[in-house]
Amino acid sequence: MRTGKRGLVALGVSVVCAVTVLAVPGTAFADPGPSPTRAASPSPSAAPTAPAATDGELEAVRARLDRLYRQAAVAADEYNAAEEKAEKQSAELSALTEKIADGQRELAELRQRAGAAARAQYRAGGLPDEARLMLSENPGQFLDGTGRVLQGQRAAKGLLARLARTQQDLKTYAADASAQWTRLEANRKAKAAARKRTEQRIAAAEKLESALEKEEKERLAALERQAAEEAQSAWLDTGVLDKAAGRATERGAKAVAYATAQIGKPYVWGAEGPKSFDCSGLTSQAWAAAGRGIPRTSQEQWRQLPHIGTGELRPGDLIIYFEDASHVGMYVGDGRIVHAPRPGRTVTLAGAGTMPILGVVRPDA
Repeated sequence: MRTGKRGLVALGVSVVCAVTVLAVPGTAFADPGPSPTRAASPSPSAAPTAPAATDGELEAVRARLDRLYRQAAVAADEYNAAEEKAEKQSAELSALTEKIADGQRELAELRQRAGAAARAQYRAGGLPDEARLMLSENPGQFLDGTGRVLQGQRAAKGLLARLARTQQDLKTYAADASAQWTRLEANRKAKAAARKRTEQRIAAAEKLESALEKEEKERLAALERQAAEEAQSAWLDTGVLDKAAGRATERGAKAVAYATAQIGKPYVWGAEGPKSFDCSGLTSQAWAAAGRGIPRTSQEQWRQLPHIGTGELRPGDLIIYFEDASHVGMYVGDGRIVHAPRPGRTVTLAGAGTMPILGVVRPDA
């Protein structure tokens, strides 16, 4: 038996409210407090059990879960973007470090050559050229030697100019490396903050789900399926696919084949295979397998890839969802997508219209 069922669900919702109202990235989370616990089973003589949660209460839980997981997806995208930037910045910093090392070796060599030239010029000094010409037993040889001295002087000037340029290049490389290091450190902090936000939102969602009884979880899943079916029917009823008869390109077919081969693998935020994926990890890896590199995150995929009309859909296109571009799925035809939905779920096929569509992008436009 169980007690206070409706109150328990309401408590679970109210606990999570303290977290979900903080939807702005970077905002600190309120402590959600201890997980709601269920009272011990009463004795047979206790008062009758309170009724189970109503459909309205479960619908509120569903909406809250959707919000939490969307917020987690946004934070995960921020983490993925920071990770991608950090990799690029690390590579650039490594290249700058190599340039500095090469420049230092070149500078040492140039200084050695400049020193040798200065010593040679000192040894050749003494009498002015006119006196040396008058005293020379072979004026022609002297003049030839003078030409070589002039050439040497010009070479020395070129050496000194190269030395100055190398010193300036080293200063520039050092300044660039310092700035790159500062950006890298800032990006690492942003990545850590995004990781924390993602984990907090997922933990809050899991806590809310854990407050439900088995029967209520089943009813909640049924409500989710019903909402998805209604959204898909409404989308198809608009006639959006009436003229969408495009066939996949060779690369598009390869991307679809890769993505559908991952069906059943778990969603793990920040993952891009081969054992688990998040939504944009799946789409980016699918297109990489098809020979086309695309941005890592759904937001960058929306920002950088060519946009097309929804009515022009063909297999391999990416459908971006929600106003913040926080989710992405790959269109596979027949009004369906393959996508990695959220934590606790696996890569699966779904109706393309089950979520609010922001737009469509085409990697191989």
